[in-house]
This record gives sequence, C-alpha cells and structure tokens, in this order.
Amino acid sequence: MTIKSWSTIYISVAALALGACNKDFLQRAPQTEVTPEYFFKTAGDLETYSNTFYPQFNDYYGYDGFGYEDVNSDNVATFSNSSELQSMLNGTLSPATVAANTWDANNWGTLRNINYMLENYSGAVGDPVAIRHYVGIARFFRARYYFAKLRRFSDVPWVSHTLAHEAEELYKPADPRALVADSILNDLQFAVDNMKSISGDGTRVSKEAALVLMSRYCLYEGTFRKYHPELGLQGDHTRFLEKAEWAAAQLMSGNKFTLTQGGAEGFRAMFGSGSLTGNKEMILWRAANKEQGIANNSGNTVYNYLWALSRSLQETFLMKDGSRFTDQPGYAQKTLLEVFVDRDPRMAETIAPPGFAELPNPALGGYNQVKFYPREAALRGGWLLTYTALPIYRYAEVLLNYIEARAELGTATQADVDNTINKIRARVGMPGIDLAAANANVDPVLAAYYPNVTGTNQGLILEVRRERRVELACEGFRYDDLQRWYAGKRLADAQQGIYVPAIGAMDMTGDGTLDLAILPSPKDTLSIKDLPADVRKKLARFYLKNSDGTLSKFYLTEGTSGYIAFWGDKTKGPFLEPKFYYRPIPQQQTVLNPKLKQPFGW
Repeated sequence: MTIKSWSTIYISVAALALGACNKDFLQRAPQTEVTPEYFFKTAGDLETYSNTFYPQFNDYYGYDGFGYEDVNSDNVATFSNSSELQSMLNGTLSPATVAANTWDANNWGTLRNINYMLENYSGAVGDPVAIRHYVGIARFFRARYYFAKLRRFSDVPWVSHTLAHEAEELYKPADPRALVADSILNDLQFAVDNMKSISGDGTRVSKEAALVLMSRYCLYEGTFRKYHPELGLQGDHTRFLEKAEWAAAQLMSGNKFTLTQGGAEGFRAMFGSGSLTGNKEMILWRAANKEQGIANNSGNTVYNYLWALSRSLQETFLMKDGSRFTDQPGYAQKTLLEVFVDRDPRMAETIAPPGFAELPNPALGGYNQVKFYPREAALRGGWLLTYTALPIYRYAEVLLNYIEARAELGTATQADVDNTINKIRARVGMPGIDLAAANANVDPVLAAYYPNVTGTNQGLILEVRRERRVELACEGFRYDDLQRWYAGKRLADAQQGIYVPAIGAMDMTGDGTLDLAILPSPKDTLSIKDLPADVRKKLARFYLKNSDGTLSKFYLTEGTSGYIAFWGDKTKGPFLEPKFYYRPIPQQQTVLNPKLKQPFGW
C-alpha cells in the first residue's frame, strides 16, 4: 500500500479512529466500533488501525512533515497574509489571542488515537516481527507528535495512555522538557529497533524513516540545549548530538540511499515532479494522485503570489567557483540581472532567474520562489490541485545532520566534510570545502549573522549553516533552525528584496526590453515620459504611493533607489529572548487547568 492511498485509507477506516473529529476527544471513552474485545487481535488489525495515522502527513507541519515554503523566516522577504510570528513581533500575540487549536482537545485527540493502539495491541497474535513493526509505527507517530509540542511549548504534559473523562491526569501540570525529550527519544529508539526496513516505493513509514526523524530530533534537541542557557540543560546536550550522529551514520552505511544526480535539473526534479518513485534520495515522500484527488497547493502559492524570497537568502549562495558572493566588488548594488551570474546552480532552482515565467512583483520583493513550482503545466491545476510528489525525508538532510552534529561536537574531520557537504555540492558542480581553510578564513558576514558561534571550529559550523540554508531552502526547516541556534533575532530583521538602481523603467528579463517600471505614484510618471508610446503602454507599473497619496506596501531604501523594503517591517518590535523562542498556551486552557504554567514570560 502506498502513500497515494492515504486519503482513501482515512475515509475507509475513519470509524476505527474513535471519532477523532469530535471535540473533547482526549476525554471521550472508546467507541464501540473499535474495542479490544473485537479488534487488535491480529497484525492485520494493527496495520489497519495504524493506517489512520498517515493523514497527519497531509497537514503542513513544516519542519516535521512535508514543506514547500519558509514563511516566517529570514528566507522570505515579505508575506502578504498575517501570521503568528508577525503578531508576536508586533506585540499582539498573547495567551488571550493565540489560536485555540494550538492546544485544544482535537489536537490532543491525535495523541489519544495513538495511545489507544499502544494500550491495546498486546492481545494481537501472529507474526511477532509484524506486530512489533506496527507498534513501532505508533511510537514513531507519537514521537513526531510530541516533537512538535516540544518545539512550541518546551514543557508539556507527557501522556502515554488514554484518559477517561474524570482522570486526574487531565489536570496535571506540564512535565519538564527533560522528561518529555527523553520520552520522545525512547519512542524513536523503539521504532528504530523494531520497524521493518523500507520497501516498495518509499511512501510508507519504515525503520529508515524513524532513523531520519531520530537524527533530526536529536540534532534539534542537542543544539537547542547547547545554545539556550534559559533551559539549564547545557551540560546535557552531548548525548543528543551523538545520537543524531549515530542515526545519520546508520543511513549513510551501505548503498541504500544516494544523492540525486543530474546537476541542476536533477535537483529541480526532486521538487516539481509527478512522482519520485525510484529516486534513491527519497527516504519518505508524499505522492500525488489526480484520480484519487490527492494534491497539494505548491503550484498556486510558491511563485509570485503570497511571498517572495529575501536578499539575505540570495546573498548566502556562493559563486560557482566556491568563492563568497559577499566578497565580490560591488555585490551590494547588483541588480536582479547581475546577481545570477556565475552563482551556485541551486540558486536558479530556488529563486526565479530573470526571464522565468512572469515578471517579478516588486510589492513582494522581486525574488520569486521557483523551488517546488512544477514546470509541467499538466501538474498545475486550480487551488489545492497541484499534482506533484513532495519529499518528507531525503538523504541530503541526513548528510547535513551528520556533519552538523560532528561539527558541534568538535569531532569533524576532512573525511566527514568530503562524505557530506562536499558530496552535496559536487552533484551540482560546486567545489567542496577544505576544513582547515574554512576555520582559518571565517566568513565575516556569517560570523556577524550568528555571533554566538565562536571557537576554533567556528568556520566549519558557519559553513555547515550556509549549506543547510542553501540546500534545504523552502523546505520548511529555516524557522526551526534559527530557533535551535538561538538566532531568533534574525526573525526581527527587516528583510529586503531586489536592488533597484533608480526610479523608472527597467529590463527585468535580460532580453534588452524595458518591461517593468517602479514610479513615485500614478500621477508622477516623469521618469518614463520620453520612452516610446508603445514601450510605455506595455510596462508593468508599480508605485511607491497610491493615487490617493497613501503609501504602498513597499519602498526603496534610498528613496529613489536602493533595495525594496516594506513599511510593515517598521512596526516590528524586538525579538525578546528567551520568551519568543516559545509560544503561549491558550488562556482558556490555563483556566481549565490552573496547574499549567505559561512558558518563559508568557
């Protein structure tokens, strides 16, 4: 059975999921459709029930599911919709205003479904290997669930069994992060030890998927503890980093997984193809199926619609020869046409190069996201009708997890660099990193960006962070990476778009034709008055002021020239540390359970 059937699975066994859509699900007694007296008797029953967990992957979970954007991070110049991060930085997020569904009963109902199986599987008879595999799936999903809770709240109630309506545990205080974190690791270790290896086309959870999640989770928790003094756990981070390294090493041994080859085109194909069957970089992926109505929304949202990517991300990509873009003379005044010259090939597969499809929208910044935008028109339908396969876990992340863990532990060697980052770069024809040179010639831009990275291994850690940002851009990692590195202040930075040398008409495609103009207002077109009438008529026009004199969304940093910037960023307040590394518990939950305490100043 493949992931193509996830939605069908959910519909066909919805009755077995104990009414998961009903409110107050954590408190509900088991429904008669699924009781241990009549169910959980065979490995087949366990498989059927565990299939109800898979639709969790249909929801966008960013760092812990499939992702095709980096909204709410410094990889995005601006986002035209409202977001929780914007509310937080603007000072309007509070326990009273935060969305109730970040904690509510339906949310915890997902956990209850998992625990119900784990409480009742022991009566199943049949192949013990198969039984342990399905139990491992349940514990994989419980670990995944709690990983999301840990990232958001830190201390949360650890619930490992179903609770009756009157259970005192419904009103218990949150358990400390240390207990929750170890419990997550225990679940993942069980999953790794008991799940079967990957089979079929890689669209089902497997031992290898559990290893990726273990590596991802342990890297997160290890670096979070290392860089976050408010937890008081800095002395207990090494074992998580070592476990992240171990899990990644299991996946790196043998030849089961390899990086997708084929240069820039091969890189592109991972994010805009109708299928990823046979791709040996995929450890877990989500398929699309037009006949079954299984699709996503990447084709409608990522490109020139709600957001554009940032100058900061653009400048992180290296030159094609491996030198730093920010070392190039005049780099800060390079236009859209100039910044793509001789750059890392992945840049043009992430940010739309000049001449790609539509003209860029200055109101979003001008650096349109092209990663995850399917080139085949047949894969792009209407809203929520993009039929592309989406990576969930891929091998490149494993290599990056391994080298980052080793770098943070101070044990990385040149061989480690060659087997990880240098392989990732080589597949698009980029030169590798020399470890000694990286530590001797630290990038001053990255050093200023991450001021808490110091020591003799500084250069390598910074280059690992560069590679992670470039390779995994727009896959939903960036926000959580900044969180774990104690680099949240970067989220309060005023992000910028393309450089505009002067008010007036510009060639944005590189074909020598003036096609777009940025003007002071609809009433002030002086800068284009001498252009031929046919040229003026075809210009896409954008204005710094509206016809009624009000300001538009964007401005130029130097008035009539400079980088595109956004008035909305001027309302941002500072990123308050450590408070903003966590989110408030909805107020109604602390009223219902006064033993719940708000995290870190909320």
